[in-house]
Amino acid sequence: MSDTQERKIVIFDTTLRDGEQSPGASMNLTEKMEVAQALVELRVDVIEAGFPIASPGDFEAVREIAKHARGSVICGLARCRDADIDRAWEAVKYAEQPRLHVFLATSAIHREHKLKMGKEEIIQRAVEGVRRAVGYCPDVEFSPEDASRTEHDFLCEVTRAVIDAGATTVNIPDTVGYAMPADMERVIRLLRERVANIDRAVLSVHCHNDLGLAVANSLASVGAGAGQVECTINGIGERAGNCSLEEIVMALRTRRDFYHAGTQIVTQRLVPTSRLVANMTGIHVQRNKAIVGQNAFAHEAGIHQDGMLKERTTYEIMRPEDVGFAKTDLVLGKHSGRAALADRARTLGYTLSAEQLDTVFEQFKILADKKKDVYDGDVASLIEQQILTAAELWSFVSYRVTTGSGKTPEVELVLERGGGEFSAKMSCGDGPIDAIFLAVEEITQTTAACKDFQVHSVTVGKDAQGEARVEVEHDGRTYHGRGVSTDSMEASAKAFVNAINRIAAVTNGRKRREEHPDQTAPV
Repeated sequence: MSDTQERKIVIFDTTLRDGEQSPGASMNLTEKMEVAQALVELRVDVIEAGFPIASPGDFEAVREIAKHARGSVICGLARCRDADIDRAWEAVKYAEQPRLHVFLATSAIHREHKLKMGKEEIIQRAVEGVRRAVGYCPDVEFSPEDASRTEHDFLCEVTRAVIDAGATTVNIPDTVGYAMPADMERVIRLLRERVANIDRAVLSVHCHNDLGLAVANSLASVGAGAGQVECTINGIGERAGNCSLEEIVMALRTRRDFYHAGTQIVTQRLVPTSRLVANMTGIHVQRNKAIVGQNAFAHEAGIHQDGMLKERTTYEIMRPEDVGFAKTDLVLGKHSGRAALADRARTLGYTLSAEQLDTVFEQFKILADKKKDVYDGDVASLIEQQILTAAELWSFVSYRVTTGSGKTPEVELVLERGGGEFSAKMSCGDGPIDAIFLAVEEITQTTAACKDFQVHSVTVGKDAQGEARVEVEHDGRTYHGRGVSTDSMEASAKAFVNAINRIAAVTNGRKRREEHPDQTAPV
């Protein structure tokens, strides 16, 4: 089948809604705006920007994304409740292409234990919700929550009713990741065969990954006729996550011969977008993650290397350049100029302002003096460190630690804030990293319990940069921080300061809302 005969699959990205529900993955407004812009550049068809009634912050984020993101449909989620739908419309009405997404559970277990409602009441509530949404917006999506565990006859009945009410997309969620690929295929075929008005709506799927089958279930659904797939960058989301956008897109592209379907995604933006979301949420992508993992196109076995040298397709079914990895890794050194760095940034998929380029170039020169070879991974880390958007109240200046076996570390730490330097000199901690963290808490007057701490190499070699990631808990919430340096202790200090800045951003936002209650939306 030729490209002109291929079905176009709508990519519905819910990174900013379902993805942000991953524990500890909350993003502030500036970070959500940056991710939304990256999704637009990726050419995602629909961006589910949030659940507006969930909180004032969610409402503000959806509204601002609707106002400023151009090129994608902007969607807001709502339960089948008048207040939810009204609030969602108030947020998305500014979009050039708004969508309202309403949902109501339909499975027997949800009807009995959660909703305490019968089948007739479910249908009535679903129809009323869709009709109210259609009164605001012609693009309305309906999701029967836990559809994969809903009786087939009842699911057909609900689907028929909401389409008659005006739903233009009907999404079939595997809410708890229970279904098998054959189950999803059967449900999609059943709906296409038994729902008389199904041709008036796009069939969609939203699969969770509790059994590791989200991508497989979504692909089975596409094969059966689904026209939209709901997914997230890096597969983040509730519990074990969602269908991974990069995996579904590249599976459809690589196996066009099988699915006869494609997307409009700019696949060269997949790796940069994956890195951006990982940094914003603090959820690290494992090295062997399909498509965007560090090892996705790495070959160590001698047999594989020999085959690659003779013919790339012996062991690669995709080109690294097609997903955003650079073809050549070693290209820059201390004699490289600003123009070369800007070109490499564009090749890696980043768009930098003149001010950002100046800052990255300055850090690049410092790094190039420290290490012989500057890899693409080094460049990407410098850029990502610059574009992280946690409120930069505090920034790292310097540290000095003296320690030894059986000795309490002595630490001197200097941070900068508002143009002034603040220092602490202490004898504390179980080791140098602990001492640095305690010194950061002393200077910032912010206490945070460290829940997870990792340091790993960004690239290769003895002079490789170290990337530190820290997960902390403060006031019942989880925050992530990230820092990069050729000095692993400096990277650790930067990571902890980054986490403290995120805490400060949330705390300051809460104080502003308390001081100006008239600006707070009802929940």
